[in-house]
Amino acid sequence: MAQQDTDQQHVGVLPVDDEGFVIDSEGDAGEREAAYRGRGSSRPITVVGNPVLHKECKDVTEFGDDLAKLVDDMFASQHTAEGVGLAANQVGVDLKVFVYDCPDDEGKRHVGVVCNPVLVELPAERRQLDESNEGCLSVPTAYAPLARPDYAEVTGQDEKGNPIKVRGTGYFARCLQHETDHLYGYLYIDRLSKRERKDALRQMAENEPRYPIVAND
Repeated sequence: MAQQDTDQQHVGVLPVDDEGFVIDSEGDAGEREAAYRGRGSSRPITVVGNPVLHKECKDVTEFGDDLAKLVDDMFASQHTAEGVGLAANQVGVDLKVFVYDCPDDEGKRHVGVVCNPVLVELPAERRQLDESNEGCLSVPTAYAPLARPDYAEVTGQDEKGNPIKVRGTGYFARCLQHETDHLYGYLYIDRLSKRERKDALRQMAENEPRYPIVAND
């Protein structure tokens, strides 16, 4: 897919394609992730039960050094926890921002940042469901099948405040939906049946997380 002309490409942090979606899977994706992570410090992960995870986060309105530091720390935290996406409230910060370093079903690596994300409502013909297993760094060691559309589009802003559009298929689509959910106060287990949710919490209770977490009082 063709890119837009040079003047349009560099308005935002990432270039865009001819439909206006960010190109986040170019060959430098690993270098970009390493640069974010190298500037950041890993933070412990907030887990289910902490109030910050169960309410809608505040909009990002300041796109300066504090946000840049948060983004760097989030990439570092995501790497430590071996995750593919991380929302700000998962490190205890009440702001609508998430980062991702996620492959799609074709093996392409996507790396980026979305502030103030909004999921685009898909027409019925685009809602083909994928019932794969899902997990969450805030519900460590637990997994459950959850049906989600296998294609997703998100609008929002990058870390500099520029408007962006991100789209993904398969596993990456699941990531975009999962992280946007976080910022509106929903965990994936909130979309499960009572029995499935109980089983996920049992899995969490029976196993030790492999990364630092914030213990709930």
